[in-house]
Amino acid sequence: MNTPFDFDEIVNRRGTGSVKWDRCDDASMLPMWVADMDFKTAPAIIEAVKRRAAEGVYGYVHVPDSYYEAVINWFEKRHGWSIASPEDITYIPGIVPALGILVNALTNPGDGVIFQTPAYNCFFSMVENNGRKMALNPLLRRETETGYYFEIDFDGLERLAAKPENRVLLLCNPHNPTGRVWTREELQRVSEISKRHGVIVVSDEIHCEIVHPGFSYTPFATVDADCVTCCSPTKGFNIAGLLVSNIITHRADLRSKIQQRIQTMEANLMNPFGIVALQAAYNEGGEWLDALNEYLYNNYLTLRRELGTRLPQLNLSNSQSTYLAWADISSLDLTADEVEQRCKERGHVWINSGRMYGDPSFIRINYACPLSLLLDGLSRIFRSLS
Repeated sequence: MNTPFDFDEIVNRRGTGSVKWDRCDDASMLPMWVADMDFKTAPAIIEAVKRRAAEGVYGYVHVPDSYYEAVINWFEKRHGWSIASPEDITYIPGIVPALGILVNALTNPGDGVIFQTPAYNCFFSMVENNGRKMALNPLLRRETETGYYFEIDFDGLERLAAKPENRVLLLCNPHNPTGRVWTREELQRVSEISKRHGVIVVSDEIHCEIVHPGFSYTPFATVDADCVTCCSPTKGFNIAGLLVSNIITHRADLRSKIQQRIQTMEANLMNPFGIVALQAAYNEGGEWLDALNEYLYNNYLTLRRELGTRLPQLNLSNSQSTYLAWADISSLDLTADEVEQRCKERGHVWINSGRMYGDPSFIRINYACPLSLLLDGLSRIFRSLS
């Protein structure tokens, strides 16, 4: 791949406080679990953070106009989403706290929150921890000549949305962990069902920057302007530790409720490094992101090829986005928890059991790493499960 960016570089992350690398005491463990990448972020971001650090004073900050301009310009030029006004954008230090605040602000205790399963594990916990009820809408598996993929059960969604206690739909677009990129037509059906029953759609779009060739991310707000969108450069640019995200909605009534709840929960402090990092990512990071997507897609193809040849019992879904492979392990006659434990003990490689995402017959593998680490990790998985 002809690129000025070195995604093959091995970055030693041990001893840096990394959740991914330092959570385990086993120094030989290769982590392929939590969703962050083992690449340095874009050079423009590194330089912007260095300049900010060189100022030497790290007191309280506000969000400058240039921040909002960067968000608006990025989504307009890259994704065709016209955000009407900076007032539509609310800074929040992370998508997970954003989703928790939204569930809290837009529903009442005992209300139902709809979401598709399998799902990001925090969807389960944030609904339960806020005293709301989970209204689960399992995805449908569709077999093809080249494998399988998942789609929304619209009949099931209609039934759930028709129940008056179900007030909010948490949508993951693109979808973690299955890797689906919802089409505009699918999103339109989601919008129609939600509007018909007065359900507010909260769309988690944190994975929107990682999309495989041949597929296109559609911001839900371009289909339904009455939604609430959560977005961030943290996944695409590998800056989750800088705590920078946004809640976007043009509806003043929803925005008032959201901002009031943010104030009540004192979740309104800004990270000065996150603010400059976002601007660098959105203003100068496009070329790096394009190169990253190409590298990740090649990793995905390598993963499919190696598994298909050496361990076909791990049946990968046809991923369209993210850097997270979703693999059916049901033919192994092991639970996902047993597969995770066996990989840790025998291969010293850490993958995620699908149980935490709502399906114990799957595992999730993070392939956002240099190719050499991916091949090492796959060899460890093969050794563990052979």
